[in-house]
Amino acid sequence: MSVRPEDSLAKMVANLKETTGKSLEEWRVTIATTGLTKHSEVVAYLKNEHQITHGFANQISLRRAEESLDAAPVDATEQIFAKRPHAYEIYKALLVKILEFGSDVDLGPKKAYVSVRRKKQFAILQPAADRLDVGINLSAMQSGERLEDSGSFNAMVSHRVRVRSIDEIDQELLDWLGTAYQAS
Repeated sequence: MSVRPEDSLAKMVANLKETTGKSLEEWRVTIATTGLTKHSEVVAYLKNEHQITHGFANQISLRRAEESLDAAPVDATEQIFAKRPHAYEIYKALLVKILEFGSDVDLGPKKAYVSVRRKKQFAILQPAADRLDVGINLSAMQSGERLEDSGSFNAMVSHRVRVRSIDEIDQELLDWLGTAYQAS
């Protein structure tokens, strides 16, 4: 049985002090003294100066502006899809299929998309105005009409598939994602 991403993130925040040596509030104070404001700068600072893993550094940076630890945790995935409910419905339907690949599938919400990883990233799921863009790492695969080169979409993947409806979550798409999963 797979763990929901929001449950994993909540557990990560709950274990923050035990794992990193400081609570979120203590990290807020530490970060405030640096004057850093950009997410990427804060993540780099935490990783380089405090040897915090990327996952924890990312969550500390994302959550540093929350009111308090008592506040309801922000669901980063829901924030990504907040203005794109149609894409969110497609995302949720596709995610069910992706999680069937194996218990080692890991989700990492970023600022504008969700990274899908095994040992390394094999796909990204990013909302667009009328669709879900599915970026896939298939560097050895030839592009076609549906499986297009990623181009300027995202340099972290080699291809993109534009999914406009749940009906487009078909075996072809799942095969491409499965191939990328196996290679990661």
